[in-house]
Amino acid sequence: MVFRLAGRNLCLNNRIFMNTLKPKTHWYREPWVWLMIALPMSAVIGGMITIYLAVSTSDGLVVDDYYKRGKAINMDLARDEAAARYQLRALIDLDLRDNLMQLQLQSSADTLPKMLTFSLLHPTQPGRDQVIVLRHAGDGMYYGDIDEIARGSWYLQLEADDWRLSGKMQIPLVDRLVMQPAAAVSPD
Repeated sequence: MVFRLAGRNLCLNNRIFMNTLKPKTHWYREPWVWLMIALPMSAVIGGMITIYLAVSTSDGLVVDDYYKRGKAINMDLARDEAAARYQLRALIDLDLRDNLMQLQLQSSADTLPKMLTFSLLHPTQPGRDQVIVLRHAGDGMYYGDIDEIARGSWYLQLEADDWRLSGKMQIPLVDRLVMQPAAAVSPD
């Protein structure tokens, strides 16, 4: 049994083993070390990005008081029925160049409200929603100022104290907008 460490040969039971030790290298030159560091580091960076997105953006589609909102749906349905009872019809002209809105309201009611609330609601980005107060100018005509409207689909809501009209529009506009109660809309 001969052991020679200087020559790096070991003899054990007449067998010669070569010492296969590599020359000593620095840790940062080993690829396995970087792989072991990169995997957890990418998870940490991904987690930080996720936290940033969660804090900096709003989740506007989530309603905190969903129970109250559910109860309010029944009241809104009564407002839609009132719009059908009054036989309301709104003809809307939007001047997107000058940011003006003109609305002609047709109704079987004797008196028309002095002001109407017109809401432009973006389907996914509540920050783009607009609420416009329309002033009555006589003969069923209402006027108001609007902000710039982005291209795409929009939900519309025209309301007074006891009734509401709902609809949709697509920007760019092709025709004049017509809003009428859901029960009065004829299926095409």
